[in-house]
Amino acid sequence: MKLQQLRYIWEVSKHDLNVSATAQSLYTSQPGISKQIRLLEDELGVEVFARSGKHLTRITPAGESILEIAGDILQKVDSIRQVAQEHSDERKGSLSVATTHTQARYALPPIINEFIKSYPDVSLHMHQGNPVQISTMAADGDVDFAIATEAIGGHSDLIMMPVYKWNRSVVVPKTHPLAQLKEITLQDLATVPIVTYTFGFTGRGDLDKAFRKQGLEPRIVFTAVDSDVIKTYVRLGLGVGIIASMAFDAELDSDLVALDISHLVPDSVTKIGFRKGTFLRGYMYEFIRAFAPHLTAEVVENVQACSNRAEVDELFAGLDLPRR
Repeated sequence: MKLQQLRYIWEVSKHDLNVSATAQSLYTSQPGISKQIRLLEDELGVEVFARSGKHLTRITPAGESILEIAGDILQKVDSIRQVAQEHSDERKGSLSVATTHTQARYALPPIINEFIKSYPDVSLHMHQGNPVQISTMAADGDVDFAIATEAIGGHSDLIMMPVYKWNRSVVVPKTHPLAQLKEITLQDLATVPIVTYTFGFTGRGDLDKAFRKQGLEPRIVFTAVDSDVIKTYVRLGLGVGIIASMAFDAELDSDLVALDISHLVPDSVTKIGFRKGTFLRGYMYEFIRAFAPHLTAEVVENVQACSNRAEVDELFAGLDLPRR
C-alpha cells in the first residue's frame, strides 16, 4: 500500500468519481491513476469503487470505510509537513479560509489587512460559498478554516468556536412609512414586500423562525446572498430590505434608513471552525485570535482537547460574545 494510492482514491472520490478530472488536478495521467487504484484494490482484496465498464459508478460500502481512514491518514501526513515547515520557517506558509459573502465583505477585511501586514510571506486564499459548501470544504481538509453562521455544524469532525453575535436591520428609503414608526413589529413587516437573504445564508433561518413563532407568513419577493444587491433592490422600490446590521454603512447608504429589529429576532452567532486533528501553525493561531480576541491559543488548545461537541459548548457556556 502506497501513500500515493490513498491520495488517488481520496481525490477521485472528491471529483465525483471522474478519473480524468482527478488526473488534471494532480497533473498526472488518467491510466496511471486507474492502474494504481486497481493495484490497491488487488492488494486489499476488495473494491473501493464499483464500475460499469471502464467507468466508476459509485463508492462501495468497503470503499466508504477505507476512504474515511485514508482521509485521516492524508491529514496526518499534511500535519507532519506543517510541523516540519513550522520548525524551518514559522512565518512562511499558506492559509485558506472558506466563508460567505457577508463575512468576506463586511467582517473580514480589516482582519485580513492586518494579517497580511504581519505575515507578508503567508499566502492567503479565500473561498466563498454557501454554508454547506463551506463546512464541507473544511471537513474534507480543502481549507484550513470555515467561517459562517448557518448550517456549519453538520459535520461531527469539525471543531466549531463562537466568534461574535449579530442581528438585523430593516433598510428602507427615508420616506417609507415604516421609517416613521417608533418601533417595528413582525406584524408590520408581514404586511409589506420583503427583500432579504437567500435561505441558508446570513441567519435567514432565524428570521423565518421568528415569523413562524408568531404565526406570520412574510411576503418575501426577492432574495440574494449579497447585502449590496438587497439594498439596490430596496432603492428600486421592490420592497423593504432585511440585512445584517453590519452591512449598513451610514455614509455609503445615506439615502436609506436602518431600523433595528434585534428585539424581534434572536441574535445569530458566527463561528470559525477547522477539522479535528488539524495542526495549527503559529500564524493560524494568530489569525483566529485577530478575528476573535477571546479565542487565544490556550483556549483553542483546550477546545482541541475536548472529546465531543457538548464539551466544546460547555467551554463557552456563559461567554459574553462581542456584537457586530
